[in-house]
Amino acid sequence: MAEVVSYRREGKIAVITVDNPPVNALSLPVRAGLAKAFTEFAADAEAGAAVLICAGRTFIAGADITEFDKPIEDPWLPKVIHQIEDCAKPVVAAIHGTALGGGLETAMGCHYRVAVATAQVGLPEVSLGLLPGATGTQRLPRLIGVKNALDAMISGRPMNAKAGLDKGVIDQIVDGDLLAGAKAFAEKLLADGKGPRRAREIKVDAASLPADFFAEYRKSIARDTRGFFAPEQIIKCVEAAVSLSYEDAVARENELFMQCMKSTHSKAQRHLFFAEREVAKIPDVPKDTPLRPIKQVAVIGGGTMGGGIAMNFANVGIPVLLKEITQEALDRGMAIIRSNYEGPVKKGKMTQAQMDACMALITPTLKYEDIANADLVIEAVFETMAIKKEVFSALDAACKPGAILASNTSTLDIDAIAACTKRPEDVIGLHFFAPANVMSLLEIVRGAKTSKEVIATSMAMAKTIRKMGVLVRVCFGFVGNRMFFPYVREAQRMMLEGVPPERIDSVAFAWGMAMGPHGVSDLSGLDVLHKVNKEWQEKPDDPAYCRMIDVLVEKGRYGQKTGAGIYRYEGRNAVPDPEVAALTKAEAAALKVPQLEVSDEEIIERLMIAMINEGALILDEGIAYRSSDIDIVFCHGYGMPRYRGGPMMYADTLGLDKVVAAMEKYRARYGDLYWKAAPLLAKLAQSGQTFAQWSASKR
Repeated sequence: MAEVVSYRREGKIAVITVDNPPVNALSLPVRAGLAKAFTEFAADAEAGAAVLICAGRTFIAGADITEFDKPIEDPWLPKVIHQIEDCAKPVVAAIHGTALGGGLETAMGCHYRVAVATAQVGLPEVSLGLLPGATGTQRLPRLIGVKNALDAMISGRPMNAKAGLDKGVIDQIVDGDLLAGAKAFAEKLLADGKGPRRAREIKVDAASLPADFFAEYRKSIARDTRGFFAPEQIIKCVEAAVSLSYEDAVARENELFMQCMKSTHSKAQRHLFFAEREVAKIPDVPKDTPLRPIKQVAVIGGGTMGGGIAMNFANVGIPVLLKEITQEALDRGMAIIRSNYEGPVKKGKMTQAQMDACMALITPTLKYEDIANADLVIEAVFETMAIKKEVFSALDAACKPGAILASNTSTLDIDAIAACTKRPEDVIGLHFFAPANVMSLLEIVRGAKTSKEVIATSMAMAKTIRKMGVLVRVCFGFVGNRMFFPYVREAQRMMLEGVPPERIDSVAFAWGMAMGPHGVSDLSGLDVLHKVNKEWQEKPDDPAYCRMIDVLVEKGRYGQKTGAGIYRYEGRNAVPDPEVAALTKAEAAALKVPQLEVSDEEIIERLMIAMINEGALILDEGIAYRSSDIDIVFCHGYGMPRYRGGPMMYADTLGLDKVVAAMEKYRARYGDLYWKAAPLLAKLAQSGQTFAQWSASKR
């Protein structure tokens, strides 16, 4: 077996090559190979300089994160980087592809860096709940300045080679062959008598920063980093770079890195990293399943949802036909789309030319005949089974053989919809989340007869339009809404028990949710939730179930769209409404709902554990393949913070025995209707297993 790191000399230039496909990750063999190669370079009297380069499609793309939960094995990366930097002869990193995380840290340990124009560099560890722990928090501020370094590490966004050159992390952009350019750069260093230039020796000038710099910086990022652990630790490391010696600051970095590594936040974020790669693997749909071409899309329904769906395809250059029933509705739909594009143009996130190009790809129509050649048709009409069946009967008659017929239903039976056609194998659910042009989740619902070709094509299509596609099976509400309903149910029940809705939302927000359950309900539309409950044939026999939604809808309070729902709205600002408090008190009395003192801990417990138990039922029924698929649904579609890892990861973090104990506590208070532990949950808790372990055992 070939070595993953090789050493050779070409004239006076040593060439050290990393070849560890697919992305040259810094696994133990690579670290050991680098240590050996640089020891050889130091001893090679004929070598005047070295070039560190990588084979394949990229420079070192980062650490091997599969090693993160294992004991550290020597040589540890910081040790290797210091060995490189300690070399008495100049070392040049030659970068192509991506130099991310440990890859950029290794490159910064080299004395100089050159890159091809297409290269990208960055320190994205924050996305895994970590900080750059191999001296990155110390070197980057020295190379590009404190503010630039903080921005790069807190956002985790990579910079292109041009930006890297302008800021100072890259010394030269190479045109043509990278190795030839890097060798020429190294030879010029020797000709000019330039030796090593060590980043650690650059002084970070504290006097150049305003006295309140770090306090103000913390304020500036507070909204974007709310609740996350790693960003604050990154700031502390940079403060150390400013105020301590390099050696002491590196020790501080190491200490804070280990705190991040051991945190539940990082474990949750790393869980999602792997989950997002696992979700595309469908056990019974082979990788080589043929895909159907998607060159023309039609969307039926030009409302807010339909228009948002159309935008997703136009954004990636796929032509879209937008069908409505009347010219008035069509004009209104196109105006909504235009308005959606105008926002990013005004903010400078999109050019007028880009907007015009996208608008030109969306063609309005009133005729079913016009969609005859569409490869994919997505229905986005009212969430009523009778209307959807009518639409699919029309699509069956109008669409060409092989066209994929998809419903955007959020709750209804895909099999019943497919039965209205002569081609149930071509029917699938594509549940976009509002606003469809913004939200990253796409719940893909396979029917009993949906073909594997249609499933594989839909999963690939999700990636094309930059969505996180999660495949689920048919049940009322699928995965997302089926689990969301118990969450709303408990929020509604606590309202009746005397807990103000604003307090419930405040506690959920503090826990990390993007919005509280009542705010989300108002945003979604209480009328929509009311209609869904009416369509639900197996709705619980419970007069208190979401009773306040029904009461408020009867009074014309639909949520944000009418300026009043659970809250009253001043613009988009939710204001507690005494009228709702009075209505809730009267309903509670009529239903004989006891008034309770509910702690903040109970609020979170009831909201989350109600969802977790439903998730266990979903897994046992095979509606979702893996617990991590459920976690992706909630982090991408329902505003659950990534540092919780999703509801099932959160359950594993709590301990399933504690989840069952909480279920039993509320079962004693409320009975079996909602609080009987799901069989899978009870079984796993008894055996000491986690949902993650159960899911892994099914592979």
